[in-house]
Amino acid sequence: MATGLSDFFKYNLWANLRLLDTCEQLTDAQLDAVFPGTYGSIRVTLKHMLGAEEGYAARSVGGFPTTPPLREDEEAPRSFAELRERARRSSEAMIAFTEQVTPEQLQVIQLLDEGTYRAPLLVTVIQFVDHGIDHRTQICTTLTQLGIQSPELDVWAYNEAALGYGEIKQ
Repeated sequence: MATGLSDFFKYNLWANLRLLDTCEQLTDAQLDAVFPGTYGSIRVTLKHMLGAEEGYAARSVGGFPTTPPLREDEEAPRSFAELRERARRSSEAMIAFTEQVTPEQLQVIQLLDEGTYRAPLLVTVIQFVDHGIDHRTQICTTLTQLGIQSPELDVWAYNEAALGYGEIKQ
């Protein structure tokens, strides 16, 4: 059953890949810079954001192959090729899932945080997208603080770049 939810994950993947393209050009010092009001460094925030997306995908689709899990506290930096692949895999799993999920399935209650928190599956689905927007914005704030032009990641930019729509020329 088509719910329209898959479009949110298509946008999420586009925004993640575009941000990774920008961040790949940064130096180690820039990737590790920390500014007040953000989650942490760009490197830590990317690993946190993409690792969480893998977890949200696993909870939503009922399992997800991630070996080893992406961890923000690991010392070794992940390659941008690996980060892209992980972003692609989790978003594509959610695209496929949301293209066939029913409204009734989205209301199934999940036990999260080792059984200490209850929420409908729909909340996990929404959290996947909201969490990414929040952390991409924090990374763009860090880029701005570093004097680097952040990529346009809003939905209007997605409309123009990925969907081919936009301003009507007279």
